[in-house]
Amino acid sequence: MLLSRKPNYADREGRVEQDNVSAPSPAGIPAPSRQSLRGLDWFIFFLADVQTGFGPFIAVYLTTQKWTQVEIGLVLSIGGIVALIGQMPGGAIIDAAKSERLVAGLAIVTIGCCALAYAAMPIFPVVVAAATLHAAASCVLGPAIAAISLGLVGPLAIGERLGRNARFASLGNGVAAAVMGTAGYLLSSRSVFLVTFLLAIPTLIALSRIREHEVDIARCHGAMPREAEDRGDTNIWHLIRQRPLIVFAFSVLLLQLANASMMPLMASAVTARSSQWATVLVAFCIVVPQAIVALLSPTVGRKAQAWGRRPLLLIGFAALTIRGLLFATVRDPYLLVLVQVFDGLTAAVFAVMIPLIVADVAFGSGHFNLAQGVVGTATGIGASLSTALGGYVSDKFGNATAFIGLSGVAATGLLLILFVMPETRRKGMIAAKEMAG
Repeated sequence: MLLSRKPNYADREGRVEQDNVSAPSPAGIPAPSRQSLRGLDWFIFFLADVQTGFGPFIAVYLTTQKWTQVEIGLVLSIGGIVALIGQMPGGAIIDAAKSERLVAGLAIVTIGCCALAYAAMPIFPVVVAAATLHAAASCVLGPAIAAISLGLVGPLAIGERLGRNARFASLGNGVAAAVMGTAGYLLSSRSVFLVTFLLAIPTLIALSRIREHEVDIARCHGAMPREAEDRGDTNIWHLIRQRPLIVFAFSVLLLQLANASMMPLMASAVTARSSQWATVLVAFCIVVPQAIVALLSPTVGRKAQAWGRRPLLLIGFAALTIRGLLFATVRDPYLLVLVQVFDGLTAAVFAVMIPLIVADVAFGSGHFNLAQGVVGTATGIGASLSTALGGYVSDKFGNATAFIGLSGVAATGLLLILFVMPETRRKGMIAAKEMAG
């Protein structure tokens, strides 16, 4: 490999001094160039744009095509089930892949074709097939992003890199929602999926800007180069039985159990209190957390390296607990928008902490992405239970009781982190230093 005149080493924060040909780091792994890092930024931004088209716009579009609510619910349920089942297999596929970029590219092409299928033939068999393929492709994209990030910057700088990822994803979601909402209003609901298909093109271009040779495969999979590997460390069952992973997965389940139904319940409450402004208020309640995530995520990544993981997890659960209590007591619909600041704080923390803690726990195993799938499965189970249980309690006992109950679940998660969850930063940093040295 050619050396540049000024070696392009990334420092511990993942910063790159100049955009030259990558020079090998002390560990023999090339440091990422500015082109690759910027390519990852824009890949995440445009990917968020693409995925936004498959959100609430599906229900709106299918309703305009004279679909019944039962049919729409069935399609969404099928997609949700596939996404839940596919978390661990998706991570395993990324762990087995020789090129994360190739897998990610194929997934994006699949999603683009699904969007085109929605627009071209909104009939039941085609839509069910598109929903299934989209969910399956999404199961590999999340692990692929984390793997490429880890492969580029390494474990010493992954905290800040994940914060940057969360920032660009949040910005992409906000921009895409505005663009697609405008297209749907000015043209038709079908145009949303045509825009989604077109956005797959710059997503692929951004992915191609990430230089393949700069993405270290061993680091992508959480493997630790060593002369004689300890088979126990690289065994899948050894990884899955690790106490930190089990405790963290259960805490994430509690997080989603408390969080997933809060926004729908709050939207219903706002509509009941101020139906005229409900749409605008709910829109602001969505935008405010996205702005907070974009603002705070890089800081969360840096603080995770300085403070450790547990203090930030406690902050995230505390913010969720407070949010539930405020939703139960605040009556002014306009003040509810301010309460969503706590949602942004929780989202900023966990957008960074989930892949970061998984990287800590799985480091040296070679199964980083499978471990992500374990936590992703817990996320899906918690979110699914939350909407059902939250809606049931709200119907039987009222919104205030439902919010207090959800706040209690969040407080349980906080206690779990406080008394049971071990700190993972020290282990991850020691392992990273061993690899770098």
